[in-house]
Amino acid sequence: MGIKILGTGSYLPEKVVTNDDIAKSLETTDEWIYSHTGIHSRHVAGEGESSSTMGAEAARRAMEVAGVKPEEIGLIVVATSTPDYNPFPSTACIVQSLLGCTNAGAFDLQAACAGFVYALEQARGFVNFYPDKKAIVIGAESLTRILDWSDRSSCILFGDGAGAVVLGNDEAPGAASAKTTAHTILGADGQGAHFITRTGGCKNALPFAPTGIPAKCEPEKPELVLMGHDVFAFAVRTLSKVAKDLCEKLGTSPEALDRVFAHQANGRIIEAVARRMKLPLDKFWLNLETTANTSAASIPISLDQAVRAGELKDGMKIVMVGFGAGLTYAGTYCTWPNL
Repeated sequence: MGIKILGTGSYLPEKVVTNDDIAKSLETTDEWIYSHTGIHSRHVAGEGESSSTMGAEAARRAMEVAGVKPEEIGLIVVATSTPDYNPFPSTACIVQSLLGCTNAGAFDLQAACAGFVYALEQARGFVNFYPDKKAIVIGAESLTRILDWSDRSSCILFGDGAGAVVLGNDEAPGAASAKTTAHTILGADGQGAHFITRTGGCKNALPFAPTGIPAKCEPEKPELVLMGHDVFAFAVRTLSKVAKDLCEKLGTSPEALDRVFAHQANGRIIEAVARRMKLPLDKFWLNLETTANTSAASIPISLDQAVRAGELKDGMKIVMVGFGAGLTYAGTYCTWPNL
């Protein structure tokens, strides 16, 4: 009873770029990339694909599993750092149109790689108070579109894809919150905002002519800035603390967890988190060897893969935990598929 994840879905583009492909134009090797990241390959969005089309396909697959029709959806939340348009319209509105969910409200949420858990919490609140409606939460990213493919420190890390879940509630309005065994932590540390940035946006105005008519100018090419060592330290410290705090809040321990679905940023980060939490690595779902870092899409892609592989079963105690630019962090403890 209560709020549940009714179905999961994911989508990965057909095009695959391997480390060997990257090594043809950069001074690197598959061995070097894998030893530093745990990544062998990544999926890359093809012509005609974008965060909206990938997100919509992942959502269709989740709706099919859930047995939910488009008209039953009351809310669509898309967590993304790579929207189709910058800054508007929202990618969620495009997804709504592609799915035909004419009764749904739609908005994007930007919390970087922690975005899916943030979005899940927003949707959980919605279905708690509107139990006759369903919600779709999507993580979708087209990260390879914003990379400098001559920058070895960043281009090797990222891939494209989308994951989605459908949420429903079979309780009266507000009732599930008193009965749920789930708990969520949402947090941020803006002092580390400069650790991961993509320049551009509206911080600085374009030059204007004296008449008030915008002067002609070429906007500076956006640049992805990643302070790897600082991010690594923050990620290991924060992911392990959030997971432990979630367990403590619910009177249990990390050892009692069946699975940890951590953001797939870097294999070495997840290995360090496992050591810090004193858990075997096989409790952590790992797929970044073939997906790389898909930011807000990584946790929902992982959930769907685990469900379809038969490795995430009803009743399993899991933690979903992520971190990202901002710096943001978030985690949810639940007994699958109850929220």
